[in-house]
Amino acid sequence: MTAQPTALPPFHLAIPVDDIAKAREFYGKVLGFSEGRSDTKWIDWNFGGHQVVTHQVGDGPSDTPRDGIAGTNPVDGHQVPVPHFGLVLPVPEFKELAERLTAVGTEFVIEPYVRFQGEPGEQWTMFFLDPAGNALEFKAFADISRLFAV
Repeated sequence: MTAQPTALPPFHLAIPVDDIAKAREFYGKVLGFSEGRSDTKWIDWNFGGHQVVTHQVGDGPSDTPRDGIAGTNPVDGHQVPVPHFGLVLPVPEFKELAERLTAVGTEFVIEPYVRFQGEPGEQWTMFFLDPAGNALEFKAFADISRLFAV
């Protein structure tokens, strides 16, 4: 995954996981983010130029992964999981990621599709869960200047 240069300061987000090895596999190999500092219970990830840290909570893998979805909100005919986080990618990177996730058998909460088609905020979007149940959304705009368009 490309670290996109930005004039904005990078954000920091720490998320809970129940298996640091599964987090390493998912965020590093499946999503393709580069690993920064780490220890036995946490890993820093270069999340498109931002710092996302996976922190193992508990004593290790659980038979029942936690579900990070507190609820849903209707958007464009889909129930969007809340909370969620992710990146806005260039369209080719979005499509490559969608193909990679499909190839490894990812179960999508919302499969990749074009949302708000023909409207100012038209965008590709997809939602899926990491192995610990954290909801992620990745999206792409054909015209990034329309990111906040109304």
